[in-house]
This record gives sequence, structure tokens and C-alpha cells, in this order.
Amino acid sequence: MECISHKKRVTGNIKLRKKMTKPICIIPARAGSKGVSNKNIRLIAGKPLISYTIKSALESKIFSHVIVTTEDKKIAAIAKKYGAEVPFLRPKYLAADNTPMAPVLLHAIEKLNSLGFFFEIFVLRDCTVPFIDASDMKGAIKLLKKSNCHSIYGSVKAHPNPYFQMWELDKKGFLKISKTTNKTITRRQDAPIVYTIDGVFVFWTRKFLDVRKCESGKMLPYEISKEHGHMIDSKFDFKVAELLFSHKKKHK
Repeated sequence: MECISHKKRVTGNIKLRKKMTKPICIIPARAGSKGVSNKNIRLIAGKPLISYTIKSALESKIFSHVIVTTEDKKIAAIAKKYGAEVPFLRPKYLAADNTPMAPVLLHAIEKLNSLGFFFEIFVLRDCTVPFIDASDMKGAIKLLKKSNCHSIYGSVKAHPNPYFQMWELDKKGFLKISKTTNKTITRRQDAPIVYTIDGVFVFWTRKFLDVRKCESGKMLPYEISKEHGHMIDSKFDFKVAELLFSHKKKHK
């Protein structure tokens, strides 16, 4: 993909650029949402949800560009209003309920390369996790650079824990503990650490293009707080986020 000539002319307001030293931020945001209608642009504390992810990415000064990939013109307009770049629209077939993340990212990288955007590292930000901040992003990128790994996953310690407090049905329909070890776990503190991954993901671009999937090779967790990792997927999650925003505003 990097064999595209740097002399290629680009139309519109996107300027041709050589290979970048700074990472690039990619924020996927599609129009469809099962849990909450128009979730990505629903107002929260007076602003569209996606605006918080754009704002934190821009203000971090980490990225050469903050890119939103969407199939929806309304989302694109809102993203641009808050400072993101939307140099292309995603095909609708890459915005279905069952579309995996990998082809969305592959499409975005290929389109960006074709426009003269080249980058060694990219950061995937989930706009439904609005409390990720600059320290989270910088820490995850730093860990990628100093580790022999393919990618870094923002991770929140899971509570409840499948080794202690999470149960599932067996073949006969009775409850059983989800995961077991060689010893009996009687306290949550003694259970193996399990993570919920969300919010921020960092990849070496070349390694990602080689394997063409997200969950591959050596992956490391970068631990973030439960507050920063608060994911919005329901109306209740929105209410919790409203309280968190209100608390942050009062304690500035």
C-alpha cells in the first residue's frame, strides 16, 4: 500500500503528506445502533457523544490527524464541526450491525494511504468511551513502543470476575462457575486478573496490515481506570455518564 506515489495529486482540502512521525487517530462511528438510537451523536452534557472523543484526541497533541470513519453524512458533518477530519465516507456494507472492526480499519488505512497519509502507528478510539484522556493514550502508545508486541489494548480490571462471581448454565440448565482453577477461589482478591478491553487500542500499522485482523499476535493490556473505561451502550450508561460529567465539571 505504501508504493502509492507521493506525487499523486489530491483533490479537495486534503493536502498531500509524506510518511508521518506522529501517530494517527481513527474514530469509527456508524449511524445504526441497536441499544440507543443515534447513540454516537446523542447529546450528553449538551454535546454529541462523539465530540468528547474528538476533543480529547485533538487536545492531547499526540496525533498528526484525527480521522472519523463513518457512512453517515450527518455524523460526518458533526465530526467536522468539532475538529475531526472526514476525508472519505465509509461504504454502507462496512457499517452493518455485524461488521467486524478489522475491515473497517483496513478500509480506512487504504483510503488514507491513497490520499497520501502514511503512519507507523495508529490509535483506534471508541467514541462510546468518552472519558479516555491524554494520559491513557500516551501511556498506551509508550507501552507499544517499548514492548515487543503487535498491539496494546485499553483494559479495565473486570468486576465481577468469571473465576469468582460470574456463573453460566451447564448442559442440564444448572448454574456453574464460568471459569475454574486448580484451587478453590473464596475471595475476589484471590481470583486471577481478568480484563474488559475498551476505549483505546494502539497498533503498529505494518503489523496490522500483515495480519489484517485486530486480535492477533502479541497483545498487551494497558490498564485504565473504571471511570475512564466507562462504555456507553444503553440509556442507563448515558445516565451514569451524565453524572460523571457533572462531577468532573464541579471539581475542575
